[in-house]
Amino acid sequence: MDQTMRTFAAELFAQGATYDAAEPDRLRRLRNLEPETAALLAMVLRIAGARRIVEIGTSNGYSTLWLADAARATGGRVTSVDVQEWPGVVGNLARAGVPAERVIADGGDYLRGLPDASVDLLFLDAERVEYESWWPHPVRVLRPGGVLAMDNVLSHPAEVAPVLALLDADPEFTGETVAVGKGLHLAVRRAP
Repeated sequence: MDQTMRTFAAELFAQGATYDAAEPDRLRRLRNLEPETAALLAMVLRIAGARRIVEIGTSNGYSTLWLADAARATGGRVTSVDVQEWPGVVGNLARAGVPAERVIADGGDYLRGLPDASVDLLFLDAERVEYESWWPHPVRVLRPGGVLAMDNVLSHPAEVAPVLALLDADPEFTGETVAVGKGLHLAVRRAP
């Protein structure tokens, strides 16, 4: 990420932190990914050579910006899915000039509609308690060698425990939780 993009990303992060501090309703907060987690996720995307990236949970576009900027290096494109249109997100992504598509939909419904093995990197950063009900679609849509990334696994362990148990029980996947930010779980689908 070049310095201009880093400066813009820092602005978005600061705006999100200010907004969240004044918003008492957790569901209405932006809850941006931490900068160090965003940087790690962008690096994983580059290492994996991910071209078809799906993000569930857009907020103000902070994490989308990081993913889409990294996707430029792989010739990829990000589809960011959220149940609502957050104020400013379209303008934020346009200002950044990143290759990202916005979809307003339920994350589980969106994943159900994707073909098998059609996604290179799936990033889950939405309502964690919903993930289990989306099963098996988060893993079904990943291609062999594809990466599933999930945020907030250390900050909200009880909420992600059911989906982590499903993922751990799947012999096609291997994963680890990285103690960065609020905890990022990374899992890769093994090649056949």
